Amino acid sequence: MTTEKSGLHTRNLHRNSYDFEKLISCVPELKHYVFKNAYGNLTINFSIPKAVKLLNKALLQLFYDVKGWDIPDENLCPPIPGRADYIHYIADLLAENLVEIPKGSSIKGLDIGTGANLVYPLIAHQTYGWEMLGTDINKKSLENARKILDENPEMSQNIQLKLQPDSNFIFRNILHSEDKFTFSLCNPPFHDSEEAAMKGNLRKTKNLKKSNIQKPNLNFGGQQSELWCEGGELAFISKMIEESSKYSSHILWFTCLVSKKENLFKFNSLLKKVKSIDVKTIKMTQGQKASRILAWTFISENDRKKWF
Repeated sequence: MTTEKSGLHTRNLHRNSYDFEKLISCVPELKHYVFKNAYGNLTINFSIPKAVKLLNKALLQLFYDVKGWDIPDENLCPPIPGRADYIHYIADLLAENLVEIPKGSSIKGLDIGTGANLVYPLIAHQTYGWEMLGTDINKKSLENARKILDENPEMSQNIQLKLQPDSNFIFRNILHSEDKFTFSLCNPPFHDSEEAAMKGNLRKTKNLKKSNIQKPNLNFGGQQSELWCEGGELAFISKMIEESSKYSSHILWFTCLVSKKENLFKFNSLLKKVKSIDVKTIKMTQGQKASRILAWTFISENDRKKWF
C-alpha cells in the first residue's frame, strides 16, 4: 500500500512511501538492510549509517539519475526528501513575480557548505536545470564532491565547485565583481560545540531505535564543519546576514535554513539593520519535524524580473 508522507512540498518526488523493490533494483546491496516492520511495510533501520547511505544512493539514482553517489563514512548523510523540499520552495520563491517557475542554466544558484554529498546542486540541476556552484571550507569534502561529478560528467558542465579558503568569510573569496547569482542556499551548522552535536545525535538515535543506548551513533554522520561552529546557528547566520549586505547586488535572493524558531527575531532585527528590502520566512514540514527557510533580498521588486 502506498502512503503519502505529510508536509512535503506538492512537487516533491518523495511524497509517497519508498518503493523498495525499485530502489533495490538500483542499488542491490540495499536489500540486506530492508525488512518488514510491525505494520507489514518494508523499511530500513534509520539508525544504521550504511543503510541510510545506501537508501540515499538509490533515491538519487532512481529519481535524479545520479550514478555512483557515495560519501565517506564520517561525512554528513542528508535525508533526501527534506533537501528536495528546500529546492522546490526556492523555485516557488523565484516564480513569485513570473508566469512560471524559471528553468535552465540561466538560473544560477550558490550552495554554501555543499559538503561531500553535493545533494543540493544535484537535485537543483536535475529537477530544474539550474546551474550551481557548491562551496565548502573542507578540501576533502570537495574532493569527494568532485568524484561524484566525475561519475556524472554530463552534470559537471553545470555544477562547479569552489574552496572557501577562510572560514571567517562566507561570500568573500567566492564572489567576484562580475558574478551574479539568482539565489544562495545554506544548511548551516546549528550546534555551538562538538558536545552539543553529539548530544543531538544521541537524542536522534534514541528516537530512531527507541532504546536507551549509551554511546551516540552518528547515524547521519557529519564532520565538525557540517555540524557545529563557534556560536552555533545564531552566530553563523548572523555573520551571513551582515556579510550579505556587502554583496547585495550579486545575489537576488539570499536564503538559509533556520532550525531554531526563537532565533528568527534576532535575524529579522539584523536584516532591518542592514536595510534588506524584502524578508520572507518559508515554513517547511516533514512529518513531525518543522523547519523554515529565511529569505531576504536587497533588490527592489521592479528590478527582480531583470535577473531572469
